[in-house]
Amino acid sequence: MKIKPLTKEQIIISADRLTRFKEPEIKYLRVYKDIITNNLIEPKYKKTDLDEMDYEELTNYAQKIINYSLAEKFDDSLINQRLFDYENSIFQLDENTQKLLKNNINYKAIIKLLPEKIAANLKFLKALDTENPTAAREKDGFCFPVEKVVLCEGITEETLLPEFAKLCGYDFNKHGVYIVSAGGKNQVVKYFYNFADCLKIPVFVLLDKDAVENYNEIKPKLRKFDKIHILKSGEFEDILPDCLIAKTLNYETKNISLSSMEDLKTASSKAEFLEEFFKNRGLHDFKKSEFAHDVRVNITGMEDISEEINEIIQKIKGTVVPL
Repeated sequence: MKIKPLTKEQIIISADRLTRFKEPEIKYLRVYKDIITNNLIEPKYKKTDLDEMDYEELTNYAQKIINYSLAEKFDDSLINQRLFDYENSIFQLDENTQKLLKNNINYKAIIKLLPEKIAANLKFLKALDTENPTAAREKDGFCFPVEKVVLCEGITEETLLPEFAKLCGYDFNKHGVYIVSAGGKNQVVKYFYNFADCLKIPVFVLLDKDAVENYNEIKPKLRKFDKIHILKSGEFEDILPDCLIAKTLNYETKNISLSSMEDLKTASSKAEFLEEFFKNRGLHDFKKSEFAHDVRVNITGMEDISEEINEIIQKIKGTVVPL
C-alpha cells in the first residue's frame, strides 16, 4: 500500500463525522470512502469500486490510512469497544453495518490531537478513554450518549425548549436529550419514519396545532415508548407567556407602548402579532431564529414558562424505554 497521510485537521474532521448522532452506516461509509479516495495512492480505487467493496475491506483500508497518519501508536481498544456498544444501544444495525464499527482506529492517539474547544460529540469521544460515558455526560453536559430524541418543527422550539427545561430542573444535555429541528411539519413526518425504523431509543414529537394530518400520518408508526404532543394553540410562539414576549420586545426596541401590549393580549396569534409589530415599527423583518435567540436571553424565572410549556417538558422527561 502507498498512503498519503491525513493531516491533523483531516483526522479531527473524520473523528467528528464518525461520532455524530447519525445512522452509522451512512456516516461510516462516507468517511471511509472519502479517506480511501483521497489518501490511498496504491492500490487506487474508483468510487464505483468502493461502492461494491465489502464493508470489512473498506474498514481495513480506512483504519490503516488513519493509523498510518498518526504519530503515536497505542494498542488499546477500549474506546472502539465503547463506541461499538454505544451505536448498537441506540441504532438497529444489521450484520453488515457491524463490520464498519468493528475497527481498530487509534482513537487514543486521535483524542490527543483534539483542541480545547470541540463539539459535544468529540467531548464524548475523549470521555470514553477514561470515564463512564453516562457519568461524564451528567457531569459535563455534552448530551452524548444520547438517550432520547425530541423532534420538532422549527428553530424556535430547538432554541427555547432546552432553556425552559433547565428552569424546570431537567437539563437536556446532562440527560442525553438530543433535539432535532426538522424544518416543517411535513419534514417531521419523514424524520420520524426514519427514526422509528432505525432507532432503539424513544422519540418525542412536538407539532403545531395545524398539524393534525401529520399527526395522523405519524400515529401508526409510534412505538410504545414514543410520545407526541400537538400544541393547543397555533405555533410555539403562541404558548410563550405575554410577559416573556414583552421583555423580549423591550430588549429588541427599548421602547414598547402600552397599546402594543394590549394588542398582544387580544391577538389570536402571537406569531402574527410579532410579524405585524416588526413591520409597523419599521424594524427588520420578523425572523423566528433571531427572535428565539432574544427570547432565550430574556428567560429568567418560572414566570417565563407557561402551563403548556411545563406540560411539554414533563412529557419529555417521562419519555423513556420501559424496563
